[in-house]
Amino acid sequence: MAENAERSEGTLHKPSPKSIEREKQAMEEEPIEDLSSLLLPNPNDLPQNPPTAVEFNFSRYFLPDFTKPGHDQYIYRHANGLCVIGLAQAHVALKEEGGVTAVDFNVGKSDRSELKVTGKRKRNAQHFESNSALCKVCTNGNFYIVRCCVKGSLLEVNDRLIKQPRLLNSSADREGYVAIIMPKQGDWLKIKDSLLSYEDYVKLRGLL
Repeated sequence: MAENAERSEGTLHKPSPKSIEREKQAMEEEPIEDLSSLLLPNPNDLPQNPPTAVEFNFSRYFLPDFTKPGHDQYIYRHANGLCVIGLAQAHVALKEEGGVTAVDFNVGKSDRSELKVTGKRKRNAQHFESNSALCKVCTNGNFYIVRCCVKGSLLEVNDRLIKQPRLLNSSADREGYVAIIMPKQGDWLKIKDSLLSYEDYVKLRGLL
């Protein structure tokens, strides 16, 4: 009897040939969305100037005239709290004829390029104030001190600049960055409101 019941149950739920045919016709009549429209964006919806890697990954802040007139620097802050420090577009050194010709990390009492930070705990990281010197950039007739901009632990300097100082002239906001600093959250919040956004900075310097 159990076997007969199973057969009866199976018979009740088995679709008829007519219902199968009706479902098939409905599927054929239903419009199928073009997969290309899902995979490929509409060119008309794309921005005219796509964001760069820096614009996409960092919040950009600027300090014009930091410690001295014309000493413009930037802080690019990642979501993880790390801050990339460098020369802003209108820094006086980049305006001189020939631009930057040399970079020296031997400032103060130590050579910043000899810093070796290791491990997750960032051992050997040095702690600096916002006005502490990171390096000295030289032009044909002058030199300028680049500073930390934010209080924190110095994790890395871009020692490529020692052999390739002209990276500052060609890509100061990318390969020509100067250093990476990790500030404490409280120290970052203390200075954040005093910084300029990218939009405000370019208006201030007439770079639009």
